[in-house]
Amino acid sequence: MVAYSRDEIISASDMARGFSGVLNDIISHTKERFVISKNNKLEAVILPIEEYERMQEALEMMEHIEIYNIVKERENGNSRPYEEVFAELGIDVDEL
Repeated sequence: MVAYSRDEIISASDMARGFSGVLNDIISHTKERFVISKNNKLEAVILPIEEYERMQEALEMMEHIEIYNIVKERENGNSRPYEEVFAELGIDVDEL
């Protein structure tokens, strides 16, 4: 779980009133992020676009690595025919 400092957390109502200032703090890198709370529950995060894009690229890379690993595992003969998997799961192929 990620820890947030008090000065990063802003209530939804304060965010609505001071959005321009929050956005300026993000754009100028005065703040790395803001965490929006509603009813004392953390609900959303505002990040600079560069940080968001970096995170998205990292997620895509992780997905590519996972797909690569699955392909390599199947190339090594560690796969099973779909009929066997469906039967194990109780899925009737003819009903699909």
